[in-house]
Amino acid sequence: MRLPKAPHDLLTLGIAFAAMILFVGTAGVALPNVFKTWTGSAGGPDIILTNALILNIALILLGWHRYKALNTELVARRKSEQEARRLAEIDDLTGCLNRRSFADRLAVLLNTECSDERALAAIAVDLDNFKQVNDLNGHMAGDAVLRATAQRIERTLPAGGVLARIGGDEFLCVVPYYVNVSDRIEHLATRMIEAVATSVSHEGVSLDVTVSIGIASSIHLDKELAADSAAQDLMHKADIAMYHAKKQGKNRYYWFEAPMENELRFRNKLEAGIRAGIANGEFVPYYEQQVDLETDQLVGFEMLARWESPELGVVGPDIFIPIAEEIGAIGELSENLIAQAFEDAKEWDPELTLSVNISPVQMRDPWFAQKILKLLVAHRFPPNRLDIEITETCLHENVGMVRSMITSLRNQGVHVSLDDFGTGYSSLSQLRSLPFDRLKIDRSFIGELRQQENGEALVNAIVAMSDGLKLPITAEGIENETILEALKRLGKMKGQGYHYGRPEPADKVRERLADHGLLAGPSEQVVDLAEQRAKRSGKPSADQRAG
Repeated sequence: MRLPKAPHDLLTLGIAFAAMILFVGTAGVALPNVFKTWTGSAGGPDIILTNALILNIALILLGWHRYKALNTELVARRKSEQEARRLAEIDDLTGCLNRRSFADRLAVLLNTECSDERALAAIAVDLDNFKQVNDLNGHMAGDAVLRATAQRIERTLPAGGVLARIGGDEFLCVVPYYVNVSDRIEHLATRMIEAVATSVSHEGVSLDVTVSIGIASSIHLDKELAADSAAQDLMHKADIAMYHAKKQGKNRYYWFEAPMENELRFRNKLEAGIRAGIANGEFVPYYEQQVDLETDQLVGFEMLARWESPELGVVGPDIFIPIAEEIGAIGELSENLIAQAFEDAKEWDPELTLSVNISPVQMRDPWFAQKILKLLVAHRFPPNRLDIEITETCLHENVGMVRSMITSLRNQGVHVSLDDFGTGYSSLSQLRSLPFDRLKIDRSFIGELRQQENGEALVNAIVAMSDGLKLPITAEGIENETILEALKRLGKMKGQGYHYGRPEPADKVRERLADHGLLAGPSEQVVDLAEQRAKRSGKPSADQRAG
């Protein structure tokens, strides 16, 4: 908005103009007398008129100087106004439009560019895993990636295309196109994906990112919407399609389709439900039996998370765990479940172990090991009964930190297993260097034992490798007697799966253990962790010293 002119501008100009008129009148009388005095043809000039003339001249000079100063000030103010308007419309980091100015521009384009033959495509572009670039390389590197991405996207845009950075690592483009050649928009999206995928060099480090793209067309907008509302709706649809592309594996594009919006609403409902469920204690541990295949004896349980939602019923971890990881709630959820599992397991026979799965997201927390040890102390649970299971995915992100965590836990007596072995990319050198206590063969390999020769040969190779590494094995996914018998032929190991029963809540487990005489006695239900540590270190505990 243009700033108003200063009110003194016209006032100063009026004073100067009046002084000029007065000067003309005064000079017409005073100057002839002054001239005659200089030539000696008359007496001295009229003092009053001469002073008035001098005063007029001073007023004229003063007024003119002030007028010029005010004009200079107004020019500067107008430049500042234009710069402020530019900064309000432009993203300072990338030089693109920002969200507000883009929405205004899109509203104008919807009114001027759309017809029966022509439409607008809104293209939402979001960097994949951009947070890791910032976390591992610093925000300066992240800024370099954002600037390079903006430049590369802009170079791919055709004439009439507009680019904006609408926040964080998300960009939005609008491109006019002919409705009968919509495939050109798809080609454009492909070129964007390829252009951004090129490495960005920053201070000698090569930074690689990919993008997920969502596309929405103005032909699907409600014709009754006002231009501003239509612009917001088109941006929203492109954003929904982009989110769908991320969910489908990232580094790809999708056109908006109506079911995507329903899916997003359900997703938002799940997020709100997970946060409320954590606060209300709706997430509870279930337990799956682990059996010694050689003796068929129950040796422990694996704790599995379940969400007992008042609205959705019992929800499995494959639904809520990925969402909890994305919204940053997995740490609190997991720690609450582990704490409850410790209390449940204290009622079991002390020979039974408790296995707990750990999310790769939790392993990024440098204080993870300390949090587990703190829970053990708080619930007075013996660390030698706990088996922490981590997946191969954790090994690729920060092997050094993972090694430190495993060592810290094992030094306190906790066992650590490598879960889902065979589905990741861990090398033999990593398995030899990382102090694991056990390997868990993924259920996908165990399921192949139904195929007899080929399936058994693959599992046998894994068993032989574990024997060479001196790592015992747990086989998960034992579904029937055929698989069980095949595993028994391969050697000693633990196993679990639906052949032994479905995962059960704590009360059902307690009933099962009571029937088999595997509940802890009254004196065994409270275990002093200090006593456990004293046994391992050979030093007397506080009670022993007091005695």
